[in-house]
Amino acid sequence: MYYYIKGTLAARGANHIVVDAGGVGYMIFTPSPEKAPQQGSIVTVYTYLNVREDAMELYGFLTEEEKRLFMQLISVSGVGPKVGLALLSAASAQSIMTAIITGDTKTLTRAQGVGPKAAKRIILELKDKLDPAELGIDGDEGIITEDADAPIMDARAEALSALVVLGYSANDAKNALMKLDASMSTEELIKKALAKLM
Repeated sequence: MYYYIKGTLAARGANHIVVDAGGVGYMIFTPSPEKAPQQGSIVTVYTYLNVREDAMELYGFLTEEEKRLFMQLISVSGVGPKVGLALLSAASAQSIMTAIITGDTKTLTRAQGVGPKAAKRIILELKDKLDPAELGIDGDEGIITEDADAPIMDARAEALSALVVLGYSANDAKNALMKLDASMSTEELIKKALAKLM
């Protein structure tokens, strides 16, 4: 119903912000309200309206990437908006996507209300729906081999995504991965690349 709401950040709470748009104060549940701009700033919040029998709740995100991931998370059976919000409060969108792609349940279970079974279900249902491009790795940023112009995806791309999330630059990560055997698993590539980077 609402794609985004643009207005003045009027207040913030423990799990929500209030945006004044056209004289109406919208209470919007959001991950990490403390990361929102200063009170009084103009903000654009990408929203999702959750309608229940007894309530209508707005969930909002400061980036479209976060909203897209939230929508994918709540498409998983047993994952509602509150759990989706808890996941995005516990880790960045990139960290969550990397965890899903690499099968890392530990990162997902840091979120309140997400146990090992739920984490495995999220990975099972979303792993094939996510790709390295959703982590900001497009064709131009793929890993280029020494003898080919085409970007390598699969295990190397997953390893690149993980290294970028860990704080390494895309170029440094690419250079470390380029010399490694492409037949290695994602975990092996990450370990070997980390050894080179350190």
